Amino acid sequence: MRTRSILFGVGAAAVLTVLIGLGSRGFHWFDAALIGYAVATIFATAAVVYKYTFWLARPPTGRYFRRSVELFFSLKNFRRYTLLIPKAIITDLFTQGFIRRRGWYRWIMHQCIFWGVILSCAITFPLTFGWLRFTQTADGNYRMWAVGFPLITFPPESVFGFVIIHALDFTAALLLIGLALALHRRFHDLAVIAVQRFRFDLLPLALLLAIALSGLALTADSTWLGGQYYWWISLTHEVVVVLWLISLPFGKFFHLIERPATVGVKLYMQTAKDEAMHACARCGTEFQTARFIGDLKKTLSEVGEQYALNEALSASSRTLADNAATPDTPNGLWWQDLCPQCKRVLRGQATLAALGREGNRFL
Repeated sequence: MRTRSILFGVGAAAVLTVLIGLGSRGFHWFDAALIGYAVATIFATAAVVYKYTFWLARPPTGRYFRRSVELFFSLKNFRRYTLLIPKAIITDLFTQGFIRRRGWYRWIMHQCIFWGVILSCAITFPLTFGWLRFTQTADGNYRMWAVGFPLITFPPESVFGFVIIHALDFTAALLLIGLALALHRRFHDLAVIAVQRFRFDLLPLALLLAIALSGLALTADSTWLGGQYYWWISLTHEVVVVLWLISLPFGKFFHLIERPATVGVKLYMQTAKDEAMHACARCGTEFQTARFIGDLKKTLSEVGEQYALNEALSASSRTLADNAATPDTPNGLWWQDLCPQCKRVLRGQATLAALGREGNRFL
């Protein structure tokens, strides 16, 4: 499993290297001064793909991922849930409605950090790889090129030109707002302080803060100081960017890569609602979809976690569970076949039995 993940990571790095060569027209438009960014990005890509494929190889994530892919490419589901995936992408990934329900402060903070990082990467990576470049025409205007093809020509003193030239400054400012809110919360919310860890929670924010400030310092130095300290600031900026890219697969911000999987989870849960529901083996109450209970039992069986209750129950109870089981799930009564209320009852009876008191029979 680990070897396969390593091969996937190496393959992804090789593909990205080839794409850089193709997009920069045989590295003709690749800026050698940005080699550090490019190498760090290639390494980060290999590490991200390695960790992601290793994550998917785990029985729980692998099963739900395969099931989500199967549902996604189902023509029947596409017809019935045409708008489900676009809506999930917008609400779960872009607008992050699940965070907004926790509070406006956290939502604004996450939105600023999320879009600050995403937009900065969307601008920086093409520039680093030579996919996007700018040249100056004879009349003093700027021409934008994409993978070797001319796109538009614009005067640098125009509003559009100002926005294009300072796009990274805008994304850095947006990122600073989110980081300021995040650091304020990290140092003033006692509930957060009690559980936060420096390497996992604070260090990624510190790296992003250093990236944003050093990036803005480059603009300030070239605008007001004539580039007097540009070399030192650019070197510092490159170092912190490289450190952040290398830490990306192993730190907190890896959830940016994992988060899109929630779209598949939403498809999984929505389509499961149209199928049979699973009834509690004790009280008969329908409490979860049969697909989810079946997948959960199979996954637990794969990892060696057995929660069978057959030996503790009567033959009639086992018959009830066997009748509710699907052909591709483990037979017999499992702990997962009970609704939350009946689980609490069973725990209470076990406690009474441990204390030497006689409780009511389970069934």
